[in-house]
Amino acid sequence: MTLIKSISGFRGTVGGPTGDSLNPLDIVKFVSAYAVQRRRACRIPGNTIVVGRDARISGEMVSQVVCGTLLGLGYDVLNIGLASTPTTELAVTMSKACGGLILTASHNPRQWNALKMLNEDGEFLNADEAAEVVRLAEEGNFEYADVDHMGKYTEDTSYTQRHIDMVKALELVDTDAIAKAHFSVAIDTVNSVGGIILPELLRQLGVEHVKGLYLEPTGDFQHNPEPLEKNLSALKAEMQKGKYDIGFVVDPDVDRLALFCEDGAMYGEEYTLVTVADYILQHQKGSTVSNLSSTRALRDVTHKAGCEYFPAAVGEVNVVTKMKEVGAVIGGEGNGGVIYPKAHYGRDALVGIALILTYLAKKGVKTSELRKTYPEYIITKNRIDLTPGMDVDALLKKVEAKHAGEQITNIDGVKIDFADGWVHLRKSNTEPIVRVYAEANTEDRANALAKMMMDEVYALAK
Repeated sequence: MTLIKSISGFRGTVGGPTGDSLNPLDIVKFVSAYAVQRRRACRIPGNTIVVGRDARISGEMVSQVVCGTLLGLGYDVLNIGLASTPTTELAVTMSKACGGLILTASHNPRQWNALKMLNEDGEFLNADEAAEVVRLAEEGNFEYADVDHMGKYTEDTSYTQRHIDMVKALELVDTDAIAKAHFSVAIDTVNSVGGIILPELLRQLGVEHVKGLYLEPTGDFQHNPEPLEKNLSALKAEMQKGKYDIGFVVDPDVDRLALFCEDGAMYGEEYTLVTVADYILQHQKGSTVSNLSSTRALRDVTHKAGCEYFPAAVGEVNVVTKMKEVGAVIGGEGNGGVIYPKAHYGRDALVGIALILTYLAKKGVKTSELRKTYPEYIITKNRIDLTPGMDVDALLKKVEAKHAGEQITNIDGVKIDFADGWVHLRKSNTEPIVRVYAEANTEDRANALAKMMMDEVYALAK
């Protein structure tokens, strides 16, 4: 069994011994630590914590443990039930809550679940705050409320519609244009909460023809839930029938968005953010941000619009921090995560869908034609397995020094930008490996850059 504590929260496989899995006893400990941190750090008055979950099989069990623990700590609980991650984030600010807990393991398989922790702004805790929660959990010194001071429990499932209303109200979302385009759309929601919210979003945007795959939110995922082409054979086959203008794929908590072209070709998840940014920058000038392991195409599109691009360390909270620092008008991650500040500071597949449909409707082009307007890059992913005693930080400094003549970014490992591509080396927070990402105009060149860098690391380690 596996239990991981990180900046992203607590996640693990369900079932097994305490201390080594996501089980009721450890959930109580983690939730208690989070509640103590919120009591100390929350900047607004209030006593409510929002709880939302994806459709995982373990979700009901985890939700009951989480809600009961919060009540026992004296917090009022607003349980919004089956809801996407961005819906839960919005519910925090809409309800003026002290924070929120999202019960989802994102793209991890069905046996996983997780507790993702939000602050009063509906945003993920930063590294220091998350570390404080881990410390409090390990200490285990909690005081629970007496019978006269326990919290109150409320259920409210209206936030899915409130989320859709927010998306429709965005200035750059044009529901009339979408309706007039008479789009035919196919979607794959991998048996989770996307099956609840996406069909309703599309209907209210004016899309009359929607083919849904794996809509029933059973949590029994019918394929690997990570939205990568190798896992999406059913939607690919459906798109190849030639009946649809675009295909949309989300992960179980609906914060990542991948696209298919009308001919069944994968659009490329790296290009979800690029496409949204292209549209936004035509109407609102400003900077853009993505993490270091995302495609260079966002930088290209940003410079073409006469604006400035900024990199951020890997992790949504780091991207959001950089976006606020530079006043970015759009940002996100190359895994299909779109963060549009005019909506909220969280990855939101609904926002991405509405903006992309608007853009396609206004341009009057096929999805494949829009994709061809962007620079073609290929990202490859490799790894260096660490051996005991290997000083990774020292090795990365040596790599940085060796390539001092190139453009170097060292806010998260080392990224080296060459004229025709880049390589990003970063130490994993969860495994004894160094992740090696490389990008170039061809897969062969990207693999060559990655191999060159990996060979250098092995040589320097001797």
